[in-house]
Amino acid sequence: MSVVRTIQKVVSKDGTTIGWEQSGEGPPLVLVHGGTADHTRWSPVLPGLEEHFTVAAVDRRGRGLSGDAVEYSIEREYEDLAAVVDSFEEPAHLLGHSFGAAVALNAALLTNNVGSLILYEGGGPTEPEMLPREAIARVEALIEQDKRDEALVIFMRDVVGLPAAQVELLRSLPAWQGRIAAAHTITREMRQVESYRFDPQRFRGWTRPTLLLQGGDSPQYEVRGIEALLAAIPGSKVAVMPGQGHAAMDTGTQIFLREVNGFLLAR
Repeated sequence: MSVVRTIQKVVSKDGTTIGWEQSGEGPPLVLVHGGTADHTRWSPVLPGLEEHFTVAAVDRRGRGLSGDAVEYSIEREYEDLAAVVDSFEEPAHLLGHSFGAAVALNAALLTNNVGSLILYEGGGPTEPEMLPREAIARVEALIEQDKRDEALVIFMRDVVGLPAAQVELLRSLPAWQGRIAAAHTITREMRQVESYRFDPQRFRGWTRPTLLLQGGDSPQYEVRGIEALLAAIPGSKVAVMPGQGHAAMDTGTQIFLREVNGFLLAR
């Protein structure tokens, strides 16, 4: 039986339209992609999630199904996601990856409709290793020249830190075209990463189940970020995915699904 996918939209606090692709049946699960991506980056894991959940694969502002505004700030993205979550009649599970994990974590404080939270390597404190100045400058220059594919390769390899083989795998996937279309958002999001401040005190009263996903082969700055989140978020726990880095949805699909479904279905 083919899966029915529909397009849903909501208007955020500042008037920007935020869209998502919805599919599957069951409790709502909102997916928030990271930088350079759009909702199609979840394609490898969608079949395994749609069996259990009503999946809402969101396009963050500035790409795909969503609109944009002249002025950008990550705080508007928090409001975008809170509006999506609040559109569901029952509490939604919320899963964010990388930059999208920071959005998910902070959006969760703006709504009472989050049932549980999953953060995959994002949302914690930033470190200098996460912001290699020379590589970022090269990416910005290539985007200005409209050399988006080359800019993405350098961003993935020298900023995100993915091995060359994983970068080539990503380039071979259909979602790469969505990444090319969203490449203009890299610069503005990197500026937000530079100014992002994680305040553990804001989460002292957090009570919702929280899973922190970590790749077993991820760099140490990602590990330290997870450790900071674990210390700050009451009752959170860590799941390490062996042999994986920052893109387990693509490189370890079954491992990723085992951890996510196992956590959510136990709720």
